[in-house]
Amino acid sequence: MNNIDLHTARQTRIAKILGSEVNMVDLEYTVDWLQACIAEPKSEGARQLIVTGFHGLNQASRDPRYFRIGAECDLWVPDSIAPVIIARYRGMQNVVRTPGAEIMSAFFKRADTENLRSYFYGDTEATLAALQDNLERKYPGHQIVGTFSPPFRALSVEEEQAHIDMINAAAPDVLWVGLGLPKQDEWIYRCKDRLQVPVAAGVGAAFGFLAGTVQRAPSWLCRLGLEWAYMVLRKPKRTGKRVVVDGGEFLANLFLEEMHRLRKGAL
Repeated sequence: MNNIDLHTARQTRIAKILGSEVNMVDLEYTVDWLQACIAEPKSEGARQLIVTGFHGLNQASRDPRYFRIGAECDLWVPDSIAPVIIARYRGMQNVVRTPGAEIMSAFFKRADTENLRSYFYGDTEATLAALQDNLERKYPGHQIVGTFSPPFRALSVEEEQAHIDMINAAAPDVLWVGLGLPKQDEWIYRCKDRLQVPVAAGVGAAFGFLAGTVQRAPSWLCRLGLEWAYMVLRKPKRTGKRVVVDGGEFLANLFLEEMHRLRKGAL
């Protein structure tokens, strides 16, 4: 494992986009960071990993609460191609995507030889059962210490605390949260001071991809950064609004930001 200073990791290779700071780090760095969190846990509470692309950046630009979550997280890595393209356009070299499913797979591969422990919170019971079955067959040395599918509604204070107590009792090294954006990052932020785990990571649809309940785009499309187009074609009602409406808003805001950058540079 590379020697990562957890006190300065958030300042590593930053691309500032719509005011939010994204860490343009690769897959190996991210998994090394997860292991460093496990080796050096906080005295209280969990560190927070955000894994998102343009959707999270757009959410942060219009929601001060989510902006604060992003600003105070311990690491924000680019799940989609948009931050990568922007960082490259602005002169940053050798930047790549770090999708949630690939972060998880790389971590499980390492955990398989080091007996690291995971807990999965979110998605449906069917997805969690398929995910656990797949991971136990592929990574027998990786320990799954718990799974839980919370109700698809707002939780009471008592319910939320009961879920936190359940996770803490299982003592995972990493808590993987798949509640969708922004809910998963808001939940981690709200609960992280009460979570007795080294790190909590919001990974969106990755549960379904690794469980095999959601079909992922072909690898060549993923490499081109066109996974979003595949999802729109497969599920236009579910993903169309995010790409067309949210994507359009993101591009408009990005254009205004770039014009401001150019004017500022010309002064």
